[in-house]
Amino acid sequence: MEHKFKINLGGMIDLLSNHLYNSPNVYIRELLQNGVDAITARKEYEPDHEGLISIHVGMDEESLPGKGRRAKIVFQDNGIGLSEEETHKFLSTIGESSKKSDELESKRSDYIGQFGIGLLSCFVVSDEIVVITKSAKTADADVVEWRGRHDGTYSIRVRKDETVSAGTTVYLLSKEHFEEWFEEERVIELTQHFGALLPFPVVVGSGDDEKVINITPPWKTKYESRTEEWDAYMAFGKDMFGQEFFSCIPLRSDIGEVEGIAYILSYSPNPTATRKHRVYLKNMLLSETSENLLPKWAFFVTCVINTKTLRPTASRDSFYEDDTLADTRDALGKALIDYLVKLKEKDPARLETLINLHYRAIKALCVYDDNFCRIFADWLPFESSMGRMSLGDFREENEVIRYVPSVDAFRQIAQVAASQSIGIINAGYSYDVDIIEKLPRIFGVKIERVDSTDLSDSFEKLSAEESVQAERFLAIANLALSEFQCKADIQKFEPADLPALFLAGEDVKFMRSLQKSREVSDDHWSSILDNIAGSSKSDGVAQLCFNYKNPLARKLAGMNNKEVLKLAVHMLYVQSLLMGHHPLSSKEMTLLNTGLIDLIELAIGDDSENWLN
Repeated sequence: MEHKFKINLGGMIDLLSNHLYNSPNVYIRELLQNGVDAITARKEYEPDHEGLISIHVGMDEESLPGKGRRAKIVFQDNGIGLSEEETHKFLSTIGESSKKSDELESKRSDYIGQFGIGLLSCFVVSDEIVVITKSAKTADADVVEWRGRHDGTYSIRVRKDETVSAGTTVYLLSKEHFEEWFEEERVIELTQHFGALLPFPVVVGSGDDEKVINITPPWKTKYESRTEEWDAYMAFGKDMFGQEFFSCIPLRSDIGEVEGIAYILSYSPNPTATRKHRVYLKNMLLSETSENLLPKWAFFVTCVINTKTLRPTASRDSFYEDDTLADTRDALGKALIDYLVKLKEKDPARLETLINLHYRAIKALCVYDDNFCRIFADWLPFESSMGRMSLGDFREENEVIRYVPSVDAFRQIAQVAASQSIGIINAGYSYDVDIIEKLPRIFGVKIERVDSTDLSDSFEKLSAEESVQAERFLAIANLALSEFQCKADIQKFEPADLPALFLAGEDVKFMRSLQKSREVSDDHWSSILDNIAGSSKSDGVAQLCFNYKNPLARKLAGMNNKEVLKLAVHMLYVQSLLMGHHPLSSKEMTLLNTGLIDLIELAIGDDSENWLN
């Protein structure tokens, strides 16, 4: 036996208000969409028809006992209207859309609404919806009144004694606690928000006080000069977003039938922040946070875009991810790239300013597009041991592009590398490693990933006499460092004011991170980390390299007091870890605390002489 589904309208309204729609304000959007679609449908019958939507706010003439008068909205369009039969079918059947009629199906892409649930959004703010409608298809069409209530009941009656123009009027009375959504200022704000770009007048007001709220976007206007066009685009952006922009880029794509404008931000944004694009579908605002219309690397722009053919999701806040959207995204990305390429040819100074402002986005684009990388890579700024400089300048001074993949590793060795006149790029930020590893393929240059231990190859060895003098010191230092899986060495290097340098390869850093994680893990995770450590093939150890050019290191190398030497080695070990931004293990933290106390006690106990002599 077959049964039919039953619809709980109260549950459906809760679904709309609390899940599908993110705010009661969408009732204005849905009314506008219905009005626009009705006018579009009428133009199929009357191509010269001039559309008009009017919204009036006020107070209901009747009052409820103990509650006073309620706020009222009257929404009117001069669109196609509905017959009595269509009213039964389209206003009273959830999921049925008037755009599904045979004669309009072929033109369905011209309409905004596609799901047949738009009118239900009005139940979010009102317990009853009253629709007065008259079809424009026949001259003698009846005036039909439809009343729908939040309990799922509705009534229809034909009002033959009235003279009403073709179109539809919707009456709403506010529910209790929803009065703010019917206030004139709020209604004007919402209507401008959703319908500012509609191609026919949208009038909002109360009584005789009315105003047209929509405007003509600049890409629909012809200008006498490039300067006038530029000024119009920039003024439009400031009005839309309330801020000044660095520049603007016209956008147009036959795929998706997209047109609009991209504004280059005047500040460097966080790449992970939500973009504030204003995306319109057939001139109605669809979303302000659409994340999938532009390439991910385009986080340096914010856009105002109108599309005619991309398919919205059911919640109408984004687009379905399909081939058309992917092709549209590529086309818009190409428009942004073309702008940057032209700017390089026509105004390189301005391009340099733009790159310094938005280098993260340009780096992301270089990762995305090899040809773009070939054109712009040399303009990109990088931090290096030789100071902040463009990749092009760095390539001119260095035959081999040496780099370290982490910020902490760079900070550890930058000063030493600079003192040795070794150029090393800090590739520890987003996109840097990907770009540098492209360089051999794009420019044919040699690159070299530098480990901190590689620096010791450039250090100066001690003389035979100096080595003999430091032999006992190294023995004591190695003994002091053995429990930390670290070996001691002593060489000469710059800068001379650095007494010691902690050197560790990637395998040693990995094992240190495992040890640090194990200390804060429970037994279960500790056993897993132990297994990882056990399966690691690394048998490397760290190195603490003392600098014989440093006065303190030379004094230590000539000392005989074993306990003082051990204390000094421990403290220099911890200091080197901190200078290299290495997190301290619990054992190393204990060493730091006890070592400081021991130093203080040593100084107090023998303040008559310098204990280093």
